[in-house]
Amino acid sequence: MGSIHAPVHRAWWKEASVYQIYPASFKDSNGDGLGDVPGIISKLDYIKALGVDMVWVCPIYKSPQVDMGYDISDYEDIHAPYGTVADVEKLIEGLHSRGMKFVMDLVVNHTSDQHKWFQEAKKSKDSEFRDFYIWRKPKYDADGKRQPPNNWAAAWGGSAWEYDEASDEYYLHIFAPEQPDLNWEHPPVREAVYDIIRFWLNKGVDGFRMDVINFISKAPGLPDAAVLQPGKEYHSGAEHFACGPRLHEYLQAIGKILKEYNAFSVGEMPAVHDPKQILNAVAFDRQELNMIFHFELVDMDHGSGGKFTPRPWEMSKWKEIVSKWQYFMIDNDGWNALYLENHDQSRSVSRWGSDLPEFRVACAKMFATFLALQCGTVFVYQGQELGMINIPKDRDVSEYRDLETLNWWNEMLEKHPDDKELHRITKDEIQKKSRDNARTPMQWDNSEHAGFSTGEPWQRVNDTYPECNAEAQVGVKGSVFEYWANVLRLRKSHKDIFIYGDYQLIDPENNDVFAYTRTFRDQTVVVAANFRANNVEWPLPNISLKKEEVLISNYGDLVVKDGVVSLRPFEAFAYPLAS
Repeated sequence: MGSIHAPVHRAWWKEASVYQIYPASFKDSNGDGLGDVPGIISKLDYIKALGVDMVWVCPIYKSPQVDMGYDISDYEDIHAPYGTVADVEKLIEGLHSRGMKFVMDLVVNHTSDQHKWFQEAKKSKDSEFRDFYIWRKPKYDADGKRQPPNNWAAAWGGSAWEYDEASDEYYLHIFAPEQPDLNWEHPPVREAVYDIIRFWLNKGVDGFRMDVINFISKAPGLPDAAVLQPGKEYHSGAEHFACGPRLHEYLQAIGKILKEYNAFSVGEMPAVHDPKQILNAVAFDRQELNMIFHFELVDMDHGSGGKFTPRPWEMSKWKEIVSKWQYFMIDNDGWNALYLENHDQSRSVSRWGSDLPEFRVACAKMFATFLALQCGTVFVYQGQELGMINIPKDRDVSEYRDLETLNWWNEMLEKHPDDKELHRITKDEIQKKSRDNARTPMQWDNSEHAGFSTGEPWQRVNDTYPECNAEAQVGVKGSVFEYWANVLRLRKSHKDIFIYGDYQLIDPENNDVFAYTRTFRDQTVVVAANFRANNVEWPLPNISLKKEEVLISNYGDLVVKDGVVSLRPFEAFAYPLAS
C-alpha cells in the first residue's frame, strides 16, 4: 500500500503540535469574568501534560474589542483586562522553561479605527497616515444619490465601504466598519508591520498565526465584484483581494524576517480554492509561510444562502477534500495545517459527530485519531482535548456574543419578521455553527462557573461542565484528554510514518468509514474511523492487520472475523499492516 516518495525536507515545525488559546475564555485569574494572561500562565503545566510543542494565543493586543481583539488599536501594548506586556514576557518565559514555544496572532490586514494611524488619517487628507488606509471618492447614481466606490460586501453584511463625511471619501473595511483595511501598497505600512514583527520576535515570541493574510494585496483599481446573486446590493469581492497580485512579494518579505529568527508561521487564507495558489505561499523553497489554514473542509456544510443556511455534509465530499490536500502537499513539498476546531469553528463532536452523552467520549477520540495521524502539523483548540461540545439547543440567540452571529440573526429578523420556520432553521444552524460554540469558558472542574472564574463569566459556561472538565480527565485512564496525549505521543514516537510518511485513501466508496494508510519505506499503518453512531461492518479492503501490534484504539480492542471488522459507534484505530 502507498507509494514511496523521496525523503521530504524535515523541520522542527513539521514535528510539532500546537495548542490554541482563546484568551477571553481560557482562565480568569482575577474574578472579573474575563480570561487573562496570568490565567494562561497558571495552566502551563496542564498544557505541557497534553504533550504539545507550541501555544498559539489569539489576539491580546490593546483593542476596543468590537471583534474580540481582531480590531487592534496598539500592536505593542496589551489589552488591559488581559494583562500587561510584562505578563506576556512571563508567559514566554514560562513556556520556554517547559520546552514549549509561543505563537502570537498577527492581524495586519486591518487595524481598529481607534488605532493612532487611523485617527490621524481621518484628521486630514494631508496627514502622513492618510495613505495607511484605502480611501476613494464616492460614486453617484443616475438620481445623484451617493454610492460606495464599488459593490463589495463586508464579511458580516452591508457595504465594505464606510463614508467619512469630513473628507467626502469612503474607506475600505472588508470586515466591520471599525476595522479599516491597511493599504499595503504604501511602503511605510509594510515597514511598520515589519517593525511590529521584529518587536515581538525580539521579546522571544517564536512565530505568528497571520489573520486573513491573503487579503493584504488588492487588485489595482478595486473593480466591482461579479454579481453571483442578482437582487443583492453588495457582493463578495474576494476574487479581487483573496490572493492579490503582490501577495507573494509581501509574504516573502515577511518570510525573510521570520527566517532570521527561525520563527514559525501559519497563515489564515479564506476564500482560496486553488491549491496552487496556496502552494505558492507554503512550498518549502518559497520561504514565505510554513503552512496555511484553508477553509474547504469546515465550509462544506454551509448552504447556498451562506454559513447559517443548511447543507448536509457528505462522507464522499469529506474524503475528497481531505485527500486532495494530503496528496497535493505531499506531492509538492508543501505542508498542511490540520484542524477541525478553532475560535471561528464550532465543536467537531457536535457538528460532525454526535454529542449525545453515550457517544461524546468515543466521538471525541475518533476525531483525534482521524485528524492527528494525517500528514501535517496538528492544531488542538482549547477544550477539544476534553471533548467539549456546542452550546445547548435551548439557549436563546440573545445570549450569544459573536458579532457575525448576531448580525446574521438580526438581519434575518428584519427581512423575514413573520417566517417562523425560517427562524427555527436559522436558530438550528446558529447552534450548529456559531463561533460562540467554541468561545464558552474552558471547563476546568465541576465547581461554579466550571472553575473558569470566581466572578460572572463574560459568556455563560456550557451546561456539560459537571461531567466534562479537566479535573475529571487529566491522569484518568480512558479520558479524552489522556487519549489526545497518547495520540500526540504516537506522532512523535512514529514520526517517520505519521509525520513524513505517504498518505493513501483506502475504501473511498465507503460512506461510513474513513480509512487511510500512512507509509514510510517498508512500513505501513492503516488508520480507520467509523463516523457513525451505530455499528458498522467493514470488510478489510485487500489488507490484513497485525492485530497484536495495535498502535492506538479508542475502544482498546478490535473485533475482526473472516476479514470483516465490526466497528462500534465512532470507533477508530491505527494498526500496522501485515507485510
